[in-house]
Order: sequence, then C-alpha cells, then structure tokens
Amino acid sequence: MAENKEKLFADFTAPTRQEWREKIEVDLKGADYEKKMVWRTNEGFSMQPFYLKEDVDGLPTVNALPGEFPFIRGNKKDNNVWYVRQNIVVNDPKEANAKALDILNKGVDSLGFRVQGENLSAEFFDTLLKDICLDCVEVSIRTCQRHVLEVADFYTAYIERKGYDKAKIVGGIGFDPIERMLMKGKDTTMLLPNMPKLVEKLKDFPNLRCVMVHSDLLCNSGAYVYQELGYALAWGKEYLEEMVEAGVPVDLAAKKIKFYMGIGGNYFMEIAKFRAARMLWAQIVKQYEPKCECACQMCINAATTTYNQTVFDSYVNMLRSQTETMSAALAGVHSVVVTPFDAPYEVPTDFAERIARNQQLLLKEECHFDKIVDVSGGSYFVEELTVAIAKEGWKLFLAVEEEGGFLAAVKAGTIQQAINDTDKARHANAGKRKEFLLGTNQFPNFTETSEGKEPLACDCTCKHSGDADVPALKTSRLASDFETLRLTTEKAAKQPVAFMLTIGNLAMRQARAQFSCNFLAAAGYKVIDNLGFPTVEEGVDKALEAGADIVVICSSDDEYAEYAIPAFKYLNGRAMFVVAGAPACSEDLKAAGIENFIHVRVDQLKTLKELNAKLGIK
Repeated sequence: MAENKEKLFADFTAPTRQEWREKIEVDLKGADYEKKMVWRTNEGFSMQPFYLKEDVDGLPTVNALPGEFPFIRGNKKDNNVWYVRQNIVVNDPKEANAKALDILNKGVDSLGFRVQGENLSAEFFDTLLKDICLDCVEVSIRTCQRHVLEVADFYTAYIERKGYDKAKIVGGIGFDPIERMLMKGKDTTMLLPNMPKLVEKLKDFPNLRCVMVHSDLLCNSGAYVYQELGYALAWGKEYLEEMVEAGVPVDLAAKKIKFYMGIGGNYFMEIAKFRAARMLWAQIVKQYEPKCECACQMCINAATTTYNQTVFDSYVNMLRSQTETMSAALAGVHSVVVTPFDAPYEVPTDFAERIARNQQLLLKEECHFDKIVDVSGGSYFVEELTVAIAKEGWKLFLAVEEEGGFLAAVKAGTIQQAINDTDKARHANAGKRKEFLLGTNQFPNFTETSEGKEPLACDCTCKHSGDADVPALKTSRLASDFETLRLTTEKAAKQPVAFMLTIGNLAMRQARAQFSCNFLAAAGYKVIDNLGFPTVEEGVDKALEAGADIVVICSSDDEYAEYAIPAFKYLNGRAMFVVAGAPACSEDLKAAGIENFIHVRVDQLKTLKELNAKLGIK
C-alpha cells in the first residue's frame, strides 16, 4: 500500500513557490500581489495566501500528538466530545430547577447556575439541584465573590449528603475577583486569600474547578485575539502563583484553574487561538515542575461573543455564532456556550435558547465534530497561524510580567487602557466600514424596524456598588453606534426618504445606486432605487413626487461633470443633494455649492450623523 502511494505521488511534480506566485499574479491581472493577497492581521503579523510543506517542517507544533504535552492538539486522544452548556440565572431555585431538568432532556449536559449571594441555605441547594444527576451532568455555579466559600460549603455538603462518588463530579464554583476589578473597577484584592481556602475545600473533588479566568470579558470588550490570549495567560499565571505561594501544591493548583474564553468571528484565527493557548499554558505550568504532566492541561469553556451581535437583523447573529461554535469545537475545547441570538435586546426567549442548544447538537449529531481530534492539525495555514498567534500572545504575556504581573497591570489600568483603545479603534473601523457587520453597516435590511427593541444594558450577578477604585473596561457592542443612530432616525417625526437619481453609464449607475442604498439604509432611511432616467430634470421631478428628502445622483465619474451641477441647480434646495462617488471634478462640484459626497473612503457613521443633523434629526 505504501509503495503504491509513493508511486502515485511520483507521477506528479509539486509546484514550486515561484510557480504558485506566477500563477496567482496572472489571475490578479496586474493588481498588486501584496495588497490583494497578503493578510495583514490586527495582531501585527502578515499571513501569505499559500504555504508549502517546507514552511511548517521546523514548527514546534507539527510533531505534537493529541492528549500529550504540550496539548496543542487537545487534551483527548480518541474523541473530541465537549459539554453543551447553558447558563441559568437563578432568581427562584424551584423555577431554575424546573428549567434545568427541562433543558437536560433537550441535549444540554452542562449547567451554569448564576445565583445571588443572599439567602443561601442547604434548603436552597436542595431545591435547586433536585433530581439533577450530578455524576452525569457538569454543574458550575457563579455567585458574588464574597460568598464563594459559603457556596462551596453548601454544594459539597449536598454532594456528600447524596452519596455521590466525588471523582465523578464535574464542574466548578466560580472564583475570579480580578474579573470584578475589570468590569466594575472595584478593588477585590482583599478576597484573594480566599483562593487557597476554596481550593482546600474542593481538594477531594478532582474534577471540580474553582479558580476561573474570564478572558471572555476581554473578547466581549473588543480585544484582538492576541490580546485575549496574552492576557488570559498572565491572568491564569497570576492565580497559579498566588496559590503556590500560599502553599498549595502546583498539581492541585493547576487542576483547579479553568479558563472562560470568548470566541470571536475570525474563524481560523479562533481555531489557532485555542491551540496556541493550550500549548503556552502547558509551558507555563511546566516551569513549576508538577509531578504529573496532566496538570499542564488547559481546561477551556468557550462562549460565543456578544461583541459582534446586533439588534437589527438579529437572525444574522445565528450565522455568526454558528461559525464561532464550529471554530471552538474543532479546536477541542472542554465546553461551549452559544449566546442566544436575541441576547442584545431581551432576556432570551425559549425559542432563542432552543436554537442556541441545537446549534451545538447539529455539530455533534449531524456533523460528527465530536468524533474527530484536531482536524486542523497538519494544515500548513493553521499551523503557521497557531505559531504566529502564539508568538504575539507570548510577547504580550512577557510584557505584563515585566510590569509586575496581571494584578499589578490591572491596578495600574494598563490592561483596561489597552483593551479600551482596541475597542475604540474597532468602533472607528466599523464606522468607516473597514470592519463589516452584516445587516448593520453592510447590507442592512431596508424595511426592518426595531418594533420596540432596545439594546439591553450590561448586568452583573453581584450587586455591590460604589465609586471605582481602578479603571474599568468600557464594554459596548461593535454595532451599538449604528444602532443608536438608526433608533434615533426611527423615532423622528418622519422617516427620511433617499431617492436614487440614476443616469448615464448603466454599470456605474447601478453599482453606485446599490452602494448608496446600503450606505443610507444603515441609518434607517427609506431608499428608493431606479432603473435610470433620460434627463436629470425627469429624475428630480420623480424624486420630489416620491417625497424625497435626499436625492442621490448615481453615474460615472466622467459623466458627473455633465449631470451633477444641472441636477443640483434644478433641485434648487427642495431636497438635500448627494453625489455618489469621488469624481475628479469634485472641486468644481463643491465650487458650485454641492456639499455632500458618499463613497468608500468616507466615514459612514460620521457622514450619516451629519446628514441626520441637516435633516433636523437629533
């Protein structure tokens, strides 16, 4: 068999790098190869359009095996089973229990309870956990950080009272005081001594983790992939160091840490992120000389991001979360939470939660993603991407360590500043359509209205308030600026009407009309496209007849010199006049009094706000 295989390959000559390059340049038809084909990532490195075997032969990742140190290819050798998790906010333990039992019969095998810190008791947990088989289902509990030890006592007492085998209990009790500092700016350093106490309470439960790293918070605040990776590693190392210095054995300390990471929308980048995270974390733990290499395994719960979810055209959120879930599943994470598509504007409905569950079940039962181990391993592109992200994440990790560690950097505000700067840059890029959000700043639904939907404010399980002690993250979804604009337009006394005055060159007028419709509909304007007009006078008359507030002339650059000024003069201020494009004659048009131009190089968000202001919409 091997001999026949060798003969088969011998019949084909492998193209050289230069041959591939020449073929691509022919297909580009004179376009710049570097601009068109090379991907310059936000992480600061560039990815080529193709890779050959010799590119990856020397990489440290290609000889790794699944289930073996440094676990880049996953923690398991023979399957890729992950937990399908759904979180439940517990306002009433009886209601939460009923919901948990219901969804356990619908494919969920991991429950995340979020409980208030007040009024906890043995009876509370008896009610909450009634009829849930804890040795078959993963159960994790989050509460106010000040009540974590109390929750641990009640939970472990319940397990012992029911006679469960402690080795079969999988899940966790969430302790992550630094998350609170990042979210609300509250200094929770005084709670860190509770960490070794919590570990001591759970030391006899080998699969109960209690020290959490919620780097999904960074992802949902706009962090780039390498930022979430580098900061997550520094965050985890901070907690590991804290426990070891308190006398907790390194094997026990490492096995009590769990990473909650976000899943962004960049499919291959996210696959590579999780692979790189496992590899780097294994190397960090290894430096503490654990007795067993299994302590070096990174346990990851991945959650689809809320950062790129939208209020308008919200069903597109299902498409986003599906590819995000795919990338996490293929990367071999421990468990996955799919954020329901309606989460930005309402408490998720039963329908939205059912869809979120089924998105994972689809990948398991129909795509069999749980049967394959590290399917991306060996891909030249993914291996290169993994190493490139690992390098950038490691640089950031070392920079944090130079600053004194993650906690010191949080107290100084440098972590928050870096993420907030990234968020600001990404919002600016979205405003300029350098970062697309389908249904928001690109291809919006022309006829959609909010129907009373309003973006929800961020909520937190812990209700303590007061002045901030340290800077906090400024979390806002990427679509929020456009949504605010569109909702403002929708609440105006009259919906603005934008009329496309199409004239001249057929291809150019159609292309520019389509661009302009998409551009203006993002603000909630009613857009009216047209097949074309023989004269500008006829086009203007039809626009006024249609009640247009904005008339957009759509033609070719060369023909604007002929059509734009006559159309502007004939309109005579009866509606706003806009030119679609940036023709060479722009200065002449401006000299004639034309002020408004829309094209790919303008800031879409800024332009739409200016148009709203001119229309009297505030």
